[in-house]
Amino acid sequence: MENRWIYLIIIIMTYLGAQASVFLKKASSHDNIKDCICSIYLYLGGGLYIICALLNIWVLKYLDYSKMLPLTSITYIWTLILAFLIFKEKISPKKIIGIIAISVGAYLVAY
Repeated sequence: MENRWIYLIIIIMTYLGAQASVFLKKASSHDNIKDCICSIYLYLGGGLYIICALLNIWVLKYLDYSKMLPLTSITYIWTLILAFLIFKEKISPKKIIGIIAISVGAYLVAY
């Protein structure tokens, strides 16, 4: 399989991982454990994490582990974007520097 498709799958996988975290954050907003366990968000988040794990395993068939693992840090970029859009969290200069560092690192590992 061509590398560009593998990298597209990694981008999708990392987005789904970040989205899973959003669902789990929403599930955690319940006041008691029973409501949390009954929350659809818990199962959406868990299901997305399972999909991410399966995609990760599949991608490892085509990429070296030493290349794949650092690329999963792209999840942090998606997490920052989703936290800003959904939870209205502030994006500080430190976070921007971190995102730039992750982006440069992912690029250097990939190429």
